Amino acid sequence: MSGKTLAVALPEGKIPFGYWLNYNESGIGMEKILLACFLLFCCLFLCSCVTLGIEKPRYDTIEKEGKFEIRQYPPQLLAETLVESEFDQAGNIAFRRLFDYISGNNRLKESISMTSPVKQQQTAQKIKMTVPVNLQQAQGKYAVSFFMPAKYTIETLPEPLDDNVKIRSVPARKMAVLRYSGTWSQSRYEKYRDSLKKLIQDKGLEIIGEDIFARYDPPFHLWFVRRNEVMFPVK
Repeated sequence: MSGKTLAVALPEGKIPFGYWLNYNESGIGMEKILLACFLLFCCLFLCSCVTLGIEKPRYDTIEKEGKFEIRQYPPQLLAETLVESEFDQAGNIAFRRLFDYISGNNRLKESISMTSPVKQQQTAQKIKMTVPVNLQQAQGKYAVSFFMPAKYTIETLPEPLDDNVKIRSVPARKMAVLRYSGTWSQSRYEKYRDSLKKLIQDKGLEIIGEDIFARYDPPFHLWFVRRNEVMFPVK
């Protein structure tokens, strides 16, 4: 503090916590700092609750070293759509189509018997949201997909009414995965994709398919605590 001298008598050189509650050299009250920390904690807590209880794909972990994992996934059903756009926009464009599908833009395959009295026949079904949202290159475009809840089979899953949404069955597969946080930018994704390629090579494994970008959190989630993954099918 310019032009002023602060004299404080402190026993044995210790600074009591109450002192910092009332003064610091920048002139910012500690109450404001504590309030800011509390608000940040609340934001982190609320963001972590967004995906709480949402179904995620099941897998067995074969190997784990830090953020790197080898996983074995069982067969899965995907709702998928192809998007012709830049990397950073593909997920946003595709999300609406896929979300409309699970929200009821579909039809049941099995017919429902008429009853008396006459009731409106059910023609659509809502499907619970799942994570992650997957993005990968396919046919010169980007394929974006939601995996379908485990309770469905190819026979019981409702059919999409949008011709741009397809149901695809994926066989069991072994995946090499590298987890990271931060933004969804293409440059950041490619950085971790290249790191995963090297890890796979060091492990003596072979890549047998396209890389996949898995996003577990919604766009409003704080970027530094997002769960992102880059994945490669391997053998």
